[in-house]
This record gives sequence, C-alpha cells and structure tokens, in this order.
Amino acid sequence: MRPPHGPVRVRARGTLTLIGLSALPLAVLTVFFLLPLGGMLARGLWPDGELAPRAVLDVLSRPRVGRVVWFTAWSSAVATAIAVAVGLPVAYVLYRLRFRGRAVLRAAVLVPFVMPTVVVGVAFRQLLRDGGPLGALGLDHTPVAVIAGLVFFNVAVVVRTVGAAWEGLDSRPAEAAAALGATPWQVFRTVTLPTLRPAVVAAASVVFLFCATAFGVVLILGGVRYASVETEIYLLTTVIRDLPGAAALSLVQLAAVTVLLVVAGRTRRVADPTVTRHVADPRRPGRADAPQLVVMTVFAAFLSAPIGALVVQSLRVDGAWSLGHYRALGTTGSEGALVVPATQALANSLQTAIDATWIALLLGLLVSIVVTRRSRSRTERHVRSVLDAVFMLPLGVSAVTIGFGFLVTLGREPLDLRTWPLLVPIAQALVALPLVVRTLVPVLQGIDDRQRQAAASLGAGPLRSLLVVDLPVMWRPTLAAAGFCFAISLGEFGATSFLTRADHPTLPVVIVRLLGRPGEGNYGMALAASVVLAATTALVVLLVERLRVRSVGRW
Repeated sequence: MRPPHGPVRVRARGTLTLIGLSALPLAVLTVFFLLPLGGMLARGLWPDGELAPRAVLDVLSRPRVGRVVWFTAWSSAVATAIAVAVGLPVAYVLYRLRFRGRAVLRAAVLVPFVMPTVVVGVAFRQLLRDGGPLGALGLDHTPVAVIAGLVFFNVAVVVRTVGAAWEGLDSRPAEAAAALGATPWQVFRTVTLPTLRPAVVAAASVVFLFCATAFGVVLILGGVRYASVETEIYLLTTVIRDLPGAAALSLVQLAAVTVLLVVAGRTRRVADPTVTRHVADPRRPGRADAPQLVVMTVFAAFLSAPIGALVVQSLRVDGAWSLGHYRALGTTGSEGALVVPATQALANSLQTAIDATWIALLLGLLVSIVVTRRSRSRTERHVRSVLDAVFMLPLGVSAVTIGFGFLVTLGREPLDLRTWPLLVPIAQALVALPLVVRTLVPVLQGIDDRQRQAAASLGAGPLRSLLVVDLPVMWRPTLAAAGFCFAISLGEFGATSFLTRADHPTLPVVIVRLLGRPGEGNYGMALAASVVLAATTALVVLLVERLRVRSVGRW
C-alpha cells in the first residue's frame, strides 16, 4: 500500500506558497522598517558605541521632556473626550435620521480625517491669529488651538465607528423601553449606550492614539512651547541636532504607542456591529431630535470655519481680492524662499503619492492574502500567525519615528539611499499600509472558502481562483483603499520632513518652509498652497466615498 503522499505534498505546497507570497513584504519590512528601527534603537541605547540604557533615563529626566510628555497625555485625553462627546450626537444624526443631503454630510465629515495636517494647522492659525476672525480671543499658539485641531481631525473616527454600530443595532429593546414609558434620554442611557459601549471605547482608544502621535497640527499650532512627543523628536533631530535624545524619546513613544495599539485592537474586536433582522430604518427628524441637530449644526460650522478663513485670506492681497498668491505659486517666493516653485512641489507630491499608493496596494494585497487564507496544517497555521504579527509591527511606530529611522540608517554608507527616488514613497507607503490591510482583510475574510475550493475542483489554479472568486468582491474596496492611500500620501509630513531633498520637496514641506520665511508674500503663498492641497485631497476623498464601501469606514 502506497503512503498517502498527496495530502503531505498539498500541505508542503501550501506552506511554500505562503512563504513565497510573504517574501516581498518581508524583504521590504526588513530593509525599510526593521533596519531603521534597529538603527534608532542603537542611537538610543548605544549612543557612544557602548550599551548605555541610562541614556534613556537621562533624557526622560529633563524638565522639558517631562512637560512634553505631560502635555501629550493630557491634551490627547481632553481632545478624545471632546471628540467622543461631539461624535455621538453627530453619528446619531447621520446614521439614524433620514434627510436630504445626508450622504453629502457623511462624506464631508470624513474629509478632515485624511486632510493634510499642515493644511489644518495653517487653517486654524488663520482663524485664530491676530487679525483673523477669532483673533480677539487670543488663542493662537495655545493648548486650546492644539486641542481644537486634534478634535477637527478625529471626530470622523468616532462618527464612522459608532455610526456603523448604531446603524446595525437591534431596534426592539429601545422600542420596548419607549413603550414602557421611558423618555428618549432614558432609552439612550439604559438601552442604547450600553450596547454601543464597545464601539465607543474602540473609537476613543483609536482617537487617543491618533492624538498622541499627531505631528503637523501640533507643530504649527503649538510651536516650541506646546510640543508633543512627536514634535519634540522632530525638533531634537532637525533643530537641536540631539540624535541620541531623539532616539531615546522615540523608544518611549514606541512603547506607549504599542500599548495603545494593543488596547485599541482588543476593543475593536468586540466593537464590530452585528446586523440583525430587526434593524430600524432611518426616520425623519422629530422634535425630540433637536439637541442632536443643534450639535450637528455647530459641528458643521466648526468644520467649515477654519477652511473658510483659509480660502478667504488666500484670495486677499494688500486688502483687495486677488489671485496673486496663487499666481505666485509658480515662483520661488520672496527672497528665494524656495529652491523650486510650489507648482513643482505639487507635481512632486502627486508623483510621490502615485508611487506610494501602488507600493502600499501591492504590499497590502499580499499581506491580506497571506493572513486570510485557510491553513491546511499546524505548521502553516503557526507560520501564518507569526507573519501576521510581523506585518502588524509598523502599526506601533509613528511616521516621525519611521522618518527618523530612515535618516539614521539609510542616509549613510553602506546603505546610502538618500537620492533613491522611491525612498520617500516607501516611507509613505509604510504609513498607509495599515489602512490597506484593515480595509481588505475583512473583505477577504467574508469570502466563503468553499467558492475557492469549487474553483480549484474545476481545474482553476491559485491565480485563476483569485481572478474569478476574489477579484469581483475586492475591486471596489481596493479602489477605495487606493484613494485613501493617495490622499494620505499627499498630505504626509511626519516621515517626509526627514527625507525630502531641498530640490525635490513635496507640497506640505514647501508650506512649512514658506511659513518659516519672513514676508507677507511668502505667507500668502503658504495659504494658497494649503488651499490647493486641501482641495486636491478633498476631491480624492469625495470620489472614493462614492464607492460606498462599508469596509472603508473601519480604521
């Protein structure tokens, strides 16, 4: 009797296929993540060539570092609380009520989440600076300005996460409570909120993570006085040139972000909505919905005010309406503020975003396929589990840390990649990669594996099965992920600020350079460039939102 080699060969072939699909993502991860991360760790723990863990403690004992860490913690907590308090009524209006223009409002709420941080910082400064619409309040370069910018970005996370859960709630418990005489507030407090609590906690943990790692908005609105851990790393690296101090602070941030990601991951697993057969259809607004509608109206004004102030001021030159600032984008600014015109920087940003998008999609597709395929053996299951954990490592590192790691390891011999055209796109792709994976993995997990088995039984190979079974389901989520990657890359500043060359900058880098140069002409150019960047990003997001892919709403 011949031994059953067939199943053994199938299992071995499955493991080899798994390793083959993982080869490219693993190679990219090793060279462009693990190696820079190791270089950063070496700078922090081996500052003089010898192991010196006390160097980290010395950095943490600095009075300014203590203030920076404390400001990061309490400002992130306050911004998270406000984002949740505002996001709940907004989610109710957009996901439980039916009215004309609801789809447009949903898309508009999503736009700030992917808007370039530099643009938001400039917009709020224009609103709050002396001579601005709210300049009399004296809020420019204050913690209030920083917190307002953080809330502007992250309310969308609460609205989409909680709104998706709210939309799928079983309506019968709330209806029963109302029939027994409970007021709308009592129904919400005793029935709806306990059911939504996992989604609220998940959204709050993600928002806190985003606030704690915010960069551009804190850099512009907080300045040197109100710095976060993220901006302090940037200042230590680019201004003070204290690389060991920056590396030590990066280690602390890495540990804190990893803990936050673990908490966010655990809460997210219990926060996915379960759609039942008794989901209530959205209804027309009534008198009882007045408080939520008021919050929605105030929030809409809050979203539009800074952008409106930015657009208006970009069209004012010497007190008159003019397109002069926009025409100046074709120049290098006053007194040679720039090496290349801002229009060239926009072209660089578009090309970089295209490259970052295809890199993130390629890596994200391979990673998603690897971590969602059914395991045929214990070895394959263990290999897949290890690969899943390895591919999620970039989630624990911020964009600034990635850029800093690139700077200290890939900018010198024997691996000097400073002039490589794909260096910045790869850094941006690593920033956007988690979004691709989180968008595609739920879609792939939702495909019945029996369809692939049926295709295989009819003679279809792995590639043919992918084209026939997976592609028809994946193409819309993949397009949506591509759009968001493109938008995020356009506005990415944290990693790019470390890597871009003076003769090949991106538009966010040019905006910050113009803001740091004296002269009203340079400042006006920064405003005009911010409007162009914001409009391009918003257009991409609105086009993507028309795909109406539910999986895009998950972060």
